[in-house]
Amino acid sequence: MTTTGTVAARLETLLRPVVGGELPVRLTAWDGSTAGPVDAPAVTLRSPDALRRLLWSPGELGAAQAYVTGELDVEGDLNAALTHVWEVVRTRHLSAVRPTPRALVDLVRTASSLGVIGRPLPPPASQAVVTGRLHSLMRDRAAISHHYDLSNDFYEFVLDPQMAYSSGYWTSDAPDYGLVDAQRDKLDLVCRKIGLDARPGMRFLDVGCGWGSLSLHAAEHFDAQVVGVTISREQKAFVDKRIADRGLADRVEIRIQDYREVQGGPFDAVASIEMGEHVGEKNYPVYARALFENVVPGGRVLVQQMSRRAGDNPGGGAFIESFIAPDMFMRPVGATVAMIEESGLEVRDVHALREHYVRTVDAWYETFESRWDEVVAMVGEEVARVWRLYLVGGGMAFRDGRMGVDQILATRPDEHGHTTMPPTRASYA
Repeated sequence: MTTTGTVAARLETLLRPVVGGELPVRLTAWDGSTAGPVDAPAVTLRSPDALRRLLWSPGELGAAQAYVTGELDVEGDLNAALTHVWEVVRTRHLSAVRPTPRALVDLVRTASSLGVIGRPLPPPASQAVVTGRLHSLMRDRAAISHHYDLSNDFYEFVLDPQMAYSSGYWTSDAPDYGLVDAQRDKLDLVCRKIGLDARPGMRFLDVGCGWGSLSLHAAEHFDAQVVGVTISREQKAFVDKRIADRGLADRVEIRIQDYREVQGGPFDAVASIEMGEHVGEKNYPVYARALFENVVPGGRVLVQQMSRRAGDNPGGGAFIESFIAPDMFMRPVGATVAMIEESGLEVRDVHALREHYVRTVDAWYETFESRWDEVVAMVGEEVARVWRLYLVGGGMAFRDGRMGVDQILATRPDEHGHTTMPPTRASYA
């Protein structure tokens, strides 16, 4: 039952015109009062600061700030709660709703009476701060460091033992087939697509090598001579240790190097796995040209990259842009294909893996939640809550078709138009 005059009741009265009817959640306010359907997801406002953040940053960013700081909490299954709220937003067309002047006046009055009005609160400590010219070398390094240098130990907690931080390729529904198998099958698929199985000793460039899953796999299973480049020192230190432990120093070299600085090419084959999203829109032709220039005539290039529909938050939305991947840019896969071909490469295959990413994120999330207490002990509750929101929101975006991921296979024809592409997909499917 809602009690008139309580915080929750006043908020419900204020929000009804905005949400087009009853609240989509069961709301509990900091005074203990409640409002909204009893069978809806339970949301608790633990502090007036949650509303202050929403006043200054309405929508996704303010809600995310309040959630990661614990000023706003969601009881139970976050995935189920966000799925329910998203469905209400979609079916009631709430993204197009604009408050009337009267509603705004009422909002200010209610906020003032609840003690919410005040200067904006400092952003959470986990929120990214990057400065400098967009996609300059220095700013790109800072943006990458914010996310990837969090802690190698943390990523070992969440990812599979190969440390593949990208979509797997799920080739079986067998009960004993899991994330490790899907990531191995993805790495095998990439190596076959770029032709590393043609002969031993092929020179391979891994652009944005991460924690080395593809670089090490190519060396160990396809006898490739590998150069991997990353701008994360934490990642390089991690891969270098694995290289030493596995006795691969004669076959794998990891460099701290930007894609614009690669030397020693051209290589027999090139791959770049979920790194192209980070180079930005204006720099993408430079990135694509670097891929072209670093592969031999006749050689192959594979780009695995996320996509979004035209005009639909190319950075991924306020939360992703502020907490996870500053300066990221995604576009429809067709636009990326066009930019790759403008570099001089010839695109030969586009392989959509969206549903595979849903299963991959689900597996990461299951591991993450099962080790919640360990994660909190390692990185603190705020960062843990950032990652919980990130994994849930990312999985929803792939599940609902708001994001996709594709493997784009291209080749650099020689002066006579010849390539090393097989006549059918059978050799790498």
